[in-house]
Amino acid sequence: MGGRAEAAAAVSWTLDLRLEQGSAFVADLALCQVRLQDDRRWPWLVLVPRLPGRIELEDLAAAERARLAEEAVASGAAVRALGRTTGWPVKKLNLGALGNLVPQLHLHVVGRRADDPAWPGPVWGFGTSEPYSPVALAEAAAVVRAALTPTGGV
Repeated sequence: MGGRAEAAAAVSWTLDLRLEQGSAFVADLALCQVRLQDDRRWPWLVLVPRLPGRIELEDLAAAERARLAEEAVASGAAVRALGRTTGWPVKKLNLGALGNLVPQLHLHVVGRRADDPAWPGPVWGFGTSEPYSPVALAEAAAVVRAALTPTGGV
């Protein structure tokens, strides 16, 4: 691990307020908290490693990076399941770890297709977010949770 990660190891993990405000908790995986981005225009998950002080991928140990990759693959399947359930089948998965506005390490897993409103550009900063209704948010989170494990739960 890099120096930043080692220095932060004594600090407990907390979710950046901006991530919390723009998304809803879905599940905790082995490494990451899975959150549903509150924008129904795209099936979109955010993975946040529950490790304090991590900013860059290089701040993760090799085993943690491997775990993040596995959780991203599982989340991609969950994004596809969400797309199927909402009648918006995913044709392409976009993965992004920008961190320009929110430095806490997090990975976006976004379902895309050629007829989506931002195609072929990025979804970040495109148009105005369309939040889920409370019922639709709960239903979407349930679909994601069921897709994250073969037994239908986390």
